[in-house]
Amino acid sequence: MKKFLSFLFAIGMSHSGFAQSVLREAVDIPNTDVQKVLREQPNAIDHQLRVVDLGKLQLAVGIIHRGPTGGAARGGGGAAAGAGRAAAPPAERCGLTAAPAGAEIGPPGMIEHDFETETYIIVSGEGTLVTGGAIVNGTKSAPESDVTKILNGVSCTGRAAGKIVTRKVGPGDIVIIPQGVPHGWSEIADHVDYLSVRPDPDKVLAKDYVNPAIAK
Repeated sequence: MKKFLSFLFAIGMSHSGFAQSVLREAVDIPNTDVQKVLREQPNAIDHQLRVVDLGKLQLAVGIIHRGPTGGAARGGGGAAAGAGRAAAPPAERCGLTAAPAGAEIGPPGMIEHDFETETYIIVSGEGTLVTGGAIVNGTKSAPESDVTKILNGVSCTGRAAGKIVTRKVGPGDIVIIPQGVPHGWSEIADHVDYLSVRPDPDKVLAKDYVNPAIAK
């Protein structure tokens, strides 16, 4: 009996600890915080705002700003390694090795995510969003990169080939992009800003991340 009571007590403590670890209050991300992140990080494209642990899964919310296609790139890769620094390891390849015969080809710079589904909610501006196909001869995100650890988890970037779908989107439009579906932009006249809601059931993103611009 003593062993049985000890077992029940251990289970009770385990469940109590679990219950305490589950978030029991709403999380606010006011527009003032969103605008502060955009203002204080002007050289970035994708800004993760927060990653919230909800127990069974994490939920991340990002704000993305893209300028006109064909204009000066914002963000992108870092500067080349300086003298005396070790060369970065070669990028790991991902996706198909060749495009299927007769396949449609998407624009450069499309990306797919191994773990993350995204819901795009267009806030301002407009552009042509492209989805579908499969990445061909892509580049896999580095294990220690912000893309992998903070933004989207393991991802593959490059041109996509296959059934390519394009649609013009503007404020108020919502697009759900399942994990593994390549996506990117082909035409942006001025800019497009959009929220990205990212369920993270495998908890691959940085736990309880808060963008430095709004961290208290």
